[in-house]
Amino acid sequence: MSNEQEHPRKAFGWAARDSSGVLSPFSFSRRESGEKDVTFKVLYCGICHSDLHMVKNEWGFSTYPLVPGHEIVGEVTEVGSNVQKFKVGDKVGVGCIVGACRSCDSCTDHLENYCPKQILTYSAKYYDGTTTYGGYSDIMVADEHFVLRIPDNLPLDCAAPLLCAGITTYSPLRYFGLDKPGMHVGVVGLGGLGHVAVKFAKAMGVKVTVISTSPNKKEEAVKHLGADSFWLVAAIGTMDGIIDTVSAQHPLLPLIGLLKSHGKLVMVGAPEKPLELPVFPLLMGRKMVAGSGIGGMKETQEMINFAAKHNITADIEVIPIDYLNTAMERLAKADVRYRFVIDIGNTLKARS
Repeated sequence: MSNEQEHPRKAFGWAARDSSGVLSPFSFSRRESGEKDVTFKVLYCGICHSDLHMVKNEWGFSTYPLVPGHEIVGEVTEVGSNVQKFKVGDKVGVGCIVGACRSCDSCTDHLENYCPKQILTYSAKYYDGTTTYGGYSDIMVADEHFVLRIPDNLPLDCAAPLLCAGITTYSPLRYFGLDKPGMHVGVVGLGGLGHVAVKFAKAMGVKVTVISTSPNKKEEAVKHLGADSFWLVAAIGTMDGIIDTVSAQHPLLPLIGLLKSHGKLVMVGAPEKPLELPVFPLLMGRKMVAGSGIGGMKETQEMINFAAKHNITADIEVIPIDYLNTAMERLAKADVRYRFVIDIGNTLKARS
C-alpha cells in the first residue's frame, strides 16, 4: 500500500528518501481523528539538530521516506468525540513523542519520555503499525494526551522550538536542582539548545556562564541573552552544575574541572560517537555526569507556561519550505541564530 493510501486523510509535506538527507515534496496520508485525537493545521515547525541526524541516518534507526519535525505548532481544526482538553481554534503544539504505553512506572510518574514503548513523532511505528510522520507537513493528528496548549501571549513561530529545545534544557535544570536563585550554572554551546538554556536559567534566578569555543559569541551571550559571563577558559571549581548542549565530539575533562564538589555535568546533546570520560576527577569531589532527554507531557506543559509567564521564546530565523535543504546545510555548519523555523502555513503548498 502506498504512503498516500495508508490512511483516508490526504497530507502533504517534505521528506528525505534516503541517507543523502535531501528533502523534497512528498504526498502521504494521516488517519482520521479518533475519539481522543486532535487534528490541527500546522503553521510552523522548528528544525532541530535531531532532524539533521535523522535525515542522514546518523543514529542508525531512520526509516524512509522520512518526514522530520518535532517542534510543531498550529491551530486545531477538528477534535474527536472524547477529547476533553481542546476545541477547534485552539493554538496547540506537538513535540518529540506521540505515544507511550501509559502504564509503566515512567508513564505513571508523568515521564512518558522515558517509557520503553514511547512512540517518536516521526520515523517510528504507531499503534496501528503505520509509520509516524513529523511536522514538515500541512496537517498533524495526535492523541490529545500528547498535544500541548500554547498560551496566547507566546508567538507561535518563536514558541515552536520550545517543544524540543525548551524542554530539553528546562527539565534537567529542574530535576537536578539547578534552579535555585544564587546558584552558578554553566551552559556549554550557544546554539538552539544553549540559548534557551541561558534564558530559562536566568528566569529561575541562577547565575549563568556560557562556555564556548567561539569568542565571537561573547557579546551575543552577555548582552542579548542575558548571561552573567562568558568564558573560553572558566575558573576551576566554581559551578554547581553544567548543562552540556554540544552534539559534537568534545573533551569532558575541562568541564568536570569547572564543577564544585558534588557538582553535576548534565549531557543533553547527542554526539554520534562515544565521548571519553575520565573517572579520577569525578572521585575527587563526588561529581556526577548525567544525561537528560526532553521531558514528560506534564512537565512540557509546565515549561511552556513558565516560558509564557517570563516571556521566554527562541531566537529564530523563519524560512520558507523551499529553503529547507539550504537551511539543513547551514545547520550542519552551525550557521543559524539560533533556530530555523519553517513557515509551513504560508509556504507549504501541495502540488495541484
